[in-house]
Amino acid sequence: MQELCLLCWVVLLGLGLACPEPCDCGKYGFQIADCAYRDLEAVPPGFPANLTTLSLSANRLPSLPEGAFWEVPLLQSLWLAHNEIHTVAVGALASLGHLKSVDLSHNLISDFAWRDLHNLSALQLLKMDSNELTFIPRDSFHSLHALRSLQLNYNRLHTLAEGTFAPLTTLSHLQLNDNPFDCTCGIMWFKTWALSTAVSIPEQNNITCTSPHVLRGTLLSRLLPLPCSAPLVQLIYQPNQDGAELRPGFVLVLHCDAEGQPAPQLHWHIQTPGGTVEIASPNVGTDGHALPNALTASSRPRFQAFANGSLLIRDFGKLEEGTYSCLATNELGSAGSVILALATPGKGGENVLGRRFHGKAAKGKGCYMVNNEVQPSSPEDNVVIIYLSHTGVQEAVAASEGVSGQQLPGLLLLGQSLLLLLFTSF
Repeated sequence: MQELCLLCWVVLLGLGLACPEPCDCGKYGFQIADCAYRDLEAVPPGFPANLTTLSLSANRLPSLPEGAFWEVPLLQSLWLAHNEIHTVAVGALASLGHLKSVDLSHNLISDFAWRDLHNLSALQLLKMDSNELTFIPRDSFHSLHALRSLQLNYNRLHTLAEGTFAPLTTLSHLQLNDNPFDCTCGIMWFKTWALSTAVSIPEQNNITCTSPHVLRGTLLSRLLPLPCSAPLVQLIYQPNQDGAELRPGFVLVLHCDAEGQPAPQLHWHIQTPGGTVEIASPNVGTDGHALPNALTASSRPRFQAFANGSLLIRDFGKLEEGTYSCLATNELGSAGSVILALATPGKGGENVLGRRFHGKAAKGKGCYMVNNEVQPSSPEDNVVIIYLSHTGVQEAVAASEGVSGQQLPGLLLLGQSLLLLLFTSF
């Protein structure tokens, strides 16, 4: 039995001291592997498990697949510069929790698994300069509290999400020069941060604007303040529309009123009995026909979102009952509207939306007619429920939790006569 255990130990030790044939692992007790300048097209298998430094620089690696370095969990330094890497897949680096230095510079990386960085809390040096990176997710560096040097120069970054570098509490060196920055509202925070931070940012004379055209070549540090504001949005409705009789051919128009600088992009979220509908506005032109890039199977979509913020629903009926809301987004953030719930009276005037409203009212929550002052009593969702009458009577009820001391925003334009508002506003 002892001989068998000894044999197993020898076999395991031999495996631990293995080395891929193209590489040199003989230095410092098999803790360093030199595989540079070997014309490798893939990460070779067979590295010793105690490896701490691996050089794969100056090869022909096209990508790093998931689990590329699972054999070397103790790796501390990884050198991959001057390859042909386009993609770093999810899970390629995630297993390297001891990694302190990684060099991915001088590659062609456009697709990078940023979430893998969340596992690399020991990382101190990250070189990703001279690649094809176009964006960095806001939370990419949130675990890199030990990072001291970050090199992102010579990429294709157009903007930076506000707060991107906030988690890097030990950062002392940051390179961002020679990126084609869009000098719009989304980059202004970085100018302010760069002027006040203690982090060294070399070559600031090469951190310039590429667009818009009038600012091309302007130093980011000298960029004048821009008139910027985060989105504000409301779905306003016009009360006292008695006589809006629901009959065949009934046309409903909702309007999303959004403000902000730059002008926000609008997105409609619609939940009907048939499912969820997501619409990037606009999806139709002024003539009501689908735009060439709109994701719709019909030339005249069921829900027509116009560039001025109006949503037109032809032949409104049971199939169109549900909740409607709009979201406005620009470089500075997003804002959502109140949820507008539209319903036709069911049997006995009851339906799912009605039961939901009456259930809230029975619990003593703040529910009032739309024309009354809103005084909610609990912080939940904001909902305006509107019943469209078959007899020409509109009953509107607000169920509002979460907006204190305000009148609910929302706009309901009923009847075909209101189409004039839609088309005259273009």
